[in-house]
Amino acid sequence: MRLVRLTIHGRVHGVGFRAFVEDEAMSRGLEGWVRNRRDGTVEALIAGEARLVKEMIEACRRGPAAARVERIDVEEAKADELARRQPGERFSVLQTG
Repeated sequence: MRLVRLTIHGRVHGVGFRAFVEDEAMSRGLEGWVRNRRDGTVEALIAGEARLVKEMIEACRRGPAAARVERIDVEEAKADELARRQPGERFSVLQTG
């Protein structure tokens, strides 16, 4: 299993990016969470099979139609960060952090 934190830069607020990430992750059976950040980025924690995580990163590079992704920072994450999810959910949309 691979666990990564993505920080997505560009025009990613107000364009349905969090819902897009949630849909893409759920369709791949991935776990994690996504949230807007006050600095204008979107942060996502993605966990699952390495091949599926790679596909998810590529999906985030495309983003929803109204988004413009300039850059994605990818870093390895720790399993305890999954605890931010809402209880009982595989993938959560969190409040702005």
